[in-house]
Amino acid sequence: MKAALWYGKKDIRVEEIEEPKVIKGNVKIKVKWCGICGSDLHEYLGGPIFIPVGQPHPLTGNVAPVVLGHEFSGEVVEIGEGVTNIKVGDRVTVEPIVACGKCPACKEGKYNLCSLLGFHGLCGSGGGFAEYTVFAEDYVHKIPDSMSYEQAALIEPIAVAIHSIRMANFNTGDTAIVLGSGPIGLATIKCLKAAGASLVIVLQRKSIRQEYAKRAGADHVLDPNEVNIAEEVKKLTGGLGVNTAFETTGAKIGFDIGIDSLKYGGTMVITSIWEGEMNFNPNVLVFSEKKIVGTLAYRHEFPATIAQMSDGRIKSDGYITKKIALDDIVEEGFGTLTGPEKKKHVKILVTPDKSLLSD
Repeated sequence: MKAALWYGKKDIRVEEIEEPKVIKGNVKIKVKWCGICGSDLHEYLGGPIFIPVGQPHPLTGNVAPVVLGHEFSGEVVEIGEGVTNIKVGDRVTVEPIVACGKCPACKEGKYNLCSLLGFHGLCGSGGGFAEYTVFAEDYVHKIPDSMSYEQAALIEPIAVAIHSIRMANFNTGDTAIVLGSGPIGLATIKCLKAAGASLVIVLQRKSIRQEYAKRAGADHVLDPNEVNIAEEVKKLTGGLGVNTAFETTGAKIGFDIGIDSLKYGGTMVITSIWEGEMNFNPNVLVFSEKKIVGTLAYRHEFPATIAQMSDGRIKSDGYITKKIALDDIVEEGFGTLTGPEKKKHVKILVTPDKSLLSD
């Protein structure tokens, strides 16, 4: 079968590899669509970050090259021994966490903080940029008939946003600033509106993404090149600042403006993956009892995400900006998302089945 493999920084290759075999407790999925994630881009531009190189991953035993892709949907074509909740023909999405199930975090139900954490599509257990993949039944979720496979490929990034909002202890009526309106930023805006935010402000430099942010539900979109965003936020909140900031840029400007825009006692949630270190003075927290919370992926959020997307509380319209074949993923996918046209795109979906492109 064909699959896209990460060999190294800026080295992704579409190759023929052996089709995976189903094993006990696992299901085999024929992939329909898989999104290119910001994490995939980080691995492409600055990796390895999550991908095991040199030292095998402790749970999969694999090293690069690995099959990429973790935001995917598909149809179950085979089930392994002991599988009871999933059957052949089920339409599904995958919560792509590889966890040990034995460490203290896993035993607490915080499997996304597993001491040996890996991600399907990054740690060598297979991935969604392939014709088929095999994964554990416990992390495979059925999708309703009313949800398209394309929509289902968006469940994973939207679950990231829902988890970050839960980690913020965000309440109905609270105010927020979202730093950046890339895929996770836009998902965060949509989820904040669904959560009953009274005000959502977005930091976004002038580009088409300002319009995307407004369509997602942003009340105000501010360009740091045009205004002092922290001052504008104070004006918009009666001099207080926002309850919560969501950092999705992975850049110091986003971090600094987010902290400065918070009200006393406010919380900054960092969802972004960083490629390097950053300095800041902890006094900005101490003098006003502001808090910084890190958030990684999701845990137990997939059912809620599926429910809210299927009943329309969280809308996915406008999220998909391009659909391509697996054969074209390097040039039309990663090339597009790292090239001069990157700001025009939110989510590029990839399919190994070219017939789906004509549907």
